[in-house]
Amino acid sequence: MDNFNEYIEKLEKLEYRNMYKNDFFLTWEKTDEELEAVFTVADALRNLRKQNKSTKIFDSGLGISIFRDNSTRTRFSYASACNLLGLEVQDLDESKSQIAHGETLRETANMVSFMADTVGIRDDMYIGKGNKYMHDFADAVDEGYKAGILEQRPTLVNLQCDIDHPTQVMADTLHIIHEFGGVENLKGKKVAMTWAYSPSYGKPLSVPQGVIGLMTRFGMDVVLAHPEGYEVMDNVMEVAKENAEKSGGSFRVTNSMEDAFKDADIVYPKSWAPFKAMEERTELFGNGDMEGIKELEARLLAQNAEHKDWECTEEMMKLTKDGKALYLHCLPADITGVSCEAGEVAASVFDRYREPLYKEASFKPYIIAAMIFLAKVKDPVAMLKKLNEGDERLKH
Repeated sequence: MDNFNEYIEKLEKLEYRNMYKNDFFLTWEKTDEELEAVFTVADALRNLRKQNKSTKIFDSGLGISIFRDNSTRTRFSYASACNLLGLEVQDLDESKSQIAHGETLRETANMVSFMADTVGIRDDMYIGKGNKYMHDFADAVDEGYKAGILEQRPTLVNLQCDIDHPTQVMADTLHIIHEFGGVENLKGKKVAMTWAYSPSYGKPLSVPQGVIGLMTRFGMDVVLAHPEGYEVMDNVMEVAKENAEKSGGSFRVTNSMEDAFKDADIVYPKSWAPFKAMEERTELFGNGDMEGIKELEARLLAQNAEHKDWECTEEMMKLTKDGKALYLHCLPADITGVSCEAGEVAASVFDRYREPLYKEASFKPYIIAAMIFLAKVKDPVAMLKKLNEGDERLKH
């Protein structure tokens, strides 16, 4: 839709009021209409920017970012989203904070949130820790707001945790929606979410889990493929099964990459570490067992090396529908002969899809901005109309 009014008309038909003054943790905690509202607002904001119209709903305020793991795309996407809405970004570098001196999470959360309207957190390294940290942070600012310490309650956006990567998979899905000409055209499309070889051992589970937890909601036929021993969380598998049943799609697991790729419309070859290994890793780090960590890493690297044939090659792509499946990746990909000796994807495949991959990534700032927008604006339709007509600001 290129007509801004079409986004408004679509948004007016959706029920998303519960997103106001709320956080965004996991996609499966949101209703279908709430997710559709995020997609619609993201497209509307992008439309306004293309028209060179201001989308700055704030004239002051901070967007706090807390990255407990490295990031390029998500870090800059969050900063872009905050800037798009008129917020200034302040990154919390824990090494420069008083956390090392015993400052509690409750205290940190309140101290950084005095003039914050949103807090984006990435904490994906340890099973059972990341999503909990985000909830504990949200609970702390809730207390501060109710006690009158904070003048506003910042909304929390999950920028990747140990369970889900909602901003990534929402951006992936909006890219698919645009590529296939609308969400209504996704039904019946086959998605291959497959493990792929990587020379590193500890990649998070949150992308494959996010994909099966979200793309099963659109009537698509989602296949999760991995070698034996690379299972994901059982509870996320249950979410995927339930979503597929409700949407009229399907969800299944296979130990064959070829099976997953056969007649697929969309492929997402991406490495991840086995769930059981990530649990073991979390326990070892918790116990400060660095020798145990080294042994685990060596064991997992050797296990990975047994599956170097799990690579997205030209031959594998020929198995897809008409040999022209849409290739997705959250980036950076392990590219054979480029970034590593052997990796997730052949250089010729990656090069052919480079522009679509960058386009896929370009949706993330708008997705994040839409999540913040729907949490901070009581009447999103009215606000979007005012932005389209001219300048408008939220009042603190």
